[in-house]
Amino acid sequence: MKKTLLAGVALAVTMACTPIMGATALARDYVIHAGHLIDGVNAGERSNVSILVHDDQITAVQDGFVTPAGAEVVDLSQGTVMPGLIDAHVHLTLDLTKGNALLQSVTHSAFDETLDGVGNARLTLLAGFTSVRDVGGDTAVVVALKRAQKAGTIPGPRMWVSGSILSPTGGHGDPANGFDPALAKPEWQDGIVDGPDEAVKKVREHFREGVDLIKIVPSGGVASVGDDPQAQLMTDAEIRAVVETAHTLHLPVAAHAHGAQAIDHASAIGVDSIEHGSFATPASYAIMKQHGTYLVPTLIAGATVVEFAQKHPELLGPSMAEKALAVGPIMAKNLYGAWKAGVRIAFGTDAGVYHHGQNAREFELMVKAGMPAADALRSSFTGAATLIGESRIGAIRPGAFADIVATDKDPLADITELQRVRFVMQGGRIVKDHGEPRI
Repeated sequence: MKKTLLAGVALAVTMACTPIMGATALARDYVIHAGHLIDGVNAGERSNVSILVHDDQITAVQDGFVTPAGAEVVDLSQGTVMPGLIDAHVHLTLDLTKGNALLQSVTHSAFDETLDGVGNARLTLLAGFTSVRDVGGDTAVVVALKRAQKAGTIPGPRMWVSGSILSPTGGHGDPANGFDPALAKPEWQDGIVDGPDEAVKKVREHFREGVDLIKIVPSGGVASVGDDPQAQLMTDAEIRAVVETAHTLHLPVAAHAHGAQAIDHASAIGVDSIEHGSFATPASYAIMKQHGTYLVPTLIAGATVVEFAQKHPELLGPSMAEKALAVGPIMAKNLYGAWKAGVRIAFGTDAGVYHHGQNAREFELMVKAGMPAADALRSSFTGAATLIGESRIGAIRPGAFADIVATDKDPLADITELQRVRFVMQGGRIVKDHGEPRI
């Protein structure tokens, strides 16, 4: 089944896209004249800076406007230049805004999800997000999307993917929740783990299939039927089996966790990040700090599901609206508490719960929650890059990928400027200029 699906996914991507670049093709040399520079490395801003780009990398960052021989000048002297934005929590093959979530799950095939993912990847890149972690999707599909982007077959952000979520039967990641037991898809079992032995095997299978990290759901969730967000639904033994196996294979572990018990136990056992973390307590923050666990807050997801529950409850399955109204409003308060306590924050949005391409709205919500704009930006540069484990993203410095975005005005003065990114370069190739797509 897997081989057939992978072959079909590859065919679907090939048919959907015209190659935009060869994997070994060289980009032109550029020099970017940045009026203001937020480099993702140093505090504050620099003025009148030249960024030299050769092929897919930044080779130098120099004071003043210089023009090396043979380099094409990109004039951003009136704008603010930054590293490409990073979203550490997306679902490129999901879009709950398109209609009833339960109906979609039984009417969308892996081929539909693949083609949706191609379009959503493009929207994400044009919004200025040059790198993402996809933390939940059909394993064969998201691995194929990642490979297609890396090969230059499709435009999209650099991808680090988890594949299917590891969940206990009846947990937040069990796609069969709410359906007649006679109704099933083979791929719905890809992430089901009951017991430590099954957890170990699933991690190994995911590794074999090409994932970059493992996603688990130790607590219940919101966009699922019947489970309790406050309850810890995976045992400590199951969580430990995942973490130890994944880390042995050099795979980070992301843990969807709303309730305090699941947050505390998963952090103490050694997961690398807590996704959402809605009901965290001061004790939770202390445990997360002790173990270096990141919080990925996803405020826009909370705001979106609250809006759905209030205006369009018919788009949500049984129990989802009630859970959304309980969880959504506290997520901003939790982010502020975690930031104030010194927990490490990585920017993430849960794209797919809301419309793709609107990821930058998360910055506005973070600032409204009380996080300084500079720290919100850092969470999408240093925070997300360190969590992902890739030093060549999230910074404008020699040796980094030439992933560069620009806005007309300073986002530190008006964080909503990030929703109006005017220029996007990825790997030394301009994909958006003066607000107009080039892909």
